[in-house]
Formats: sequence, C-alpha cells, structure tokens
Amino acid sequence: MKNVNRNAERVRELCLYIETHLDEPLRLADLAARAGLSPFHLQRSFRAVAGVTPKQYVDAARVKRLKSELREARDVTRAVYEAGYASAGNVYERAGTQLGMTPNQYRRGGRGVAITYALAETPLGLMAVGATDRGICFVRFGDSGDALRDELRREYPSATVGEMGSPHHADFEAWIAALRRHLAGRQPHVDLPLDVRATAFQLMVWSYLQSIPYGDVRSYAEVAAGIGKPKAARAVARACATNQVAVLIPCHRVIRGTGELGGYRWGLGRKRTLIERERATRPLETPTPSTREEGHRG
Repeated sequence: MKNVNRNAERVRELCLYIETHLDEPLRLADLAARAGLSPFHLQRSFRAVAGVTPKQYVDAARVKRLKSELREARDVTRAVYEAGYASAGNVYERAGTQLGMTPNQYRRGGRGVAITYALAETPLGLMAVGATDRGICFVRFGDSGDALRDELRREYPSATVGEMGSPHHADFEAWIAALRRHLAGRQPHVDLPLDVRATAFQLMVWSYLQSIPYGDVRSYAEVAAGIGKPKAARAVARACATNQVAVLIPCHRVIRGTGELGGYRWGLGRKRTLIERERATRPLETPTPSTREEGHRG
C-alpha cells in the first residue's frame, strides 16, 4: 500500500511538472527518471492514477494551453509555440482527436467546420447524432427534432450545420445502427470515432468514464480519486455535465456517493433506464462489485 501511495504521489508531482514545463521536450525516459521509475512502471502507474498515458497528458495539457492562448486573441503561430509545440503542423496533426478542430477554427468559434446531423428513434426516445469529417461530435436525446437541432446549433454556433440527406452515408448509418443496438442492450461495447473538444481535465475524466465497465457505476468522488484529483468531485460533475456525446462517453455511469442518480442533462429517467438495462444485459464475465448495487436508485 505504501508503494501504491508513493507512486500516486509521484504521478501527481509529475503532472504538475508537465503543466509548468510545456515549452520543454517531455520525453518518457526523462519523465520516468524524474519520477524515479522505469519507463514501463511510469506508464503503468501514470495510467492507473491519471487515467491516461504520460504522452496523452502532455498532449492534453498543451492543447489546454493553446486554447487559452487562442482565447486571448493571440496570433496563432505565436500561440502554437507558447503552448510547447514544435511547429504548427504538429498541432494540425493532432487537432482531429484533441482540439476537435484546427487552431484557427477554434479561435473563430468553430467557423469553417461543417457538421452533418441526423435524427433517429431509439429505445430512449429521439436521438440526434452530429458528425464532422473526423467523427461524431454530438449525441443527444430529446423530445422533438426542432429542439435537438437548436441544441446542436447552440453547441456549435459558428459551424455550418445541415441535416443529412436520405439515404444516409453508409458510415453514418453504421454509427447510428451501432448506437441503437447499444441502447437496446444488444451491443455492450461501442467504439466509434469522436471529434470533441476537451480541456486536459475533461480528457482525463472522459477517458476514465470510458474505462468504467458496462453495467457498473462509480461515484463522482471515486472518479476524482481515479484520476488522481481526490478533491475534484465537483469538477468531475461539471465535466460530466459538459459531455457532448451521450453514451459514447458514458457519463450516465457516474452517480452520487449516496447511491442517488445525481444529475443527467438528458433526464434522470433516461439515466435510470441506461443503468438498469446495462445491468440486465451485461456479459456474465463483467465484474459486478456489490458496492454498486445501490446505483440504480433515484
């Protein structure tokens, strides 16, 4: 237990070091030497504490710094270098998976990004799925197509938003079909390409949520402890509330420590249904910790 606690402390210290030295090369071997661990053990300990690899943490921290620089209306090239990137090309390479759009597009509030969406009936009601050419950027449930369209436009006010014509593109249709099967309990694991914007903290939380087993739940405090920030339960709740892609980042698997459901932007009825359906249809080999049995109560 002593070693586990010491490793967690080392990882937390390393996170702080990374965030304050983004303008320097942050190689795995150097980070491991600083933590007094082998590269292999650092990778394992870092993922266990932070929920992501050291490289993912460095990348996410740089994206966070870049976003901050861009919001201050800095020149894009200057912002790129101040965030610790070697070149602008390096940023554009990663933009699809981390920034959700290129630096100039982010600075202009998403202007120049094209989002196509479709509406689909599911076991949880009407669902809207929006996607860029990089992946899914919007999954929400609602009671009317007009309301869901308005939400999409509010989320991406400067993007070009249009409804997908019929028949849908084959890839898009496959994504919707996979989501329908997942919501019906026929496909426990769904892994679709995402194009979402995230801060370093959101990335840690969302990555951790994706590691929660199908049919299981965690409390906000447990998630905070799981990412190495035990005092950040409220921030975890905010990260869950800002999730743009329902189900694909399973924020419904996070509840209060009392066993109450807590919040869910798409309605507590849907959250309860998701948890109960996952419990009823999870594969037999999925762990079912007894401490979670209260998680379905609202």
